[in-house]
Amino acid sequence: MALGFYFAPAAMSAAQYNECIKQLTKAGAGHPTGRSYHACFGPADKVMVFDVWTSQAAFDKFGKTLLPILQGLGVDPGQPSVMPIHKIIIPPAKKASAKRAAPRKTAHGGAKKR
Repeated sequence: MALGFYFAPAAMSAAQYNECIKQLTKAGAGHPTGRSYHACFGPADKVMVFDVWTSQAAFDKFGKTLLPILQGLGVDPGQPSVMPIHKIIIPPAKKASAKRAAPRKTAHGGAKKR
């Protein structure tokens, strides 16, 4: 079952968040297995994070990389609110417009129908 994780640290700036992402990417955890959605939002001096994970185990594995990075940046993430995901709605993919194929030329120079 997918889980939603909402983090509202007492104080995490956008600059600290950006540095955290930079360090996660460098550590090979920029797009961790099991995380299907990530959003960071809020004012620049107090950002929050919402993630969707496939399981608690997947998040816990990522946490082993994340927590030391946050500690190094002086960020206390606090305890996240963890909730089961009831439904995720994803917009349908846009369909490619069907381009009409140009008629092929015949050996006589005329157009040949397909």
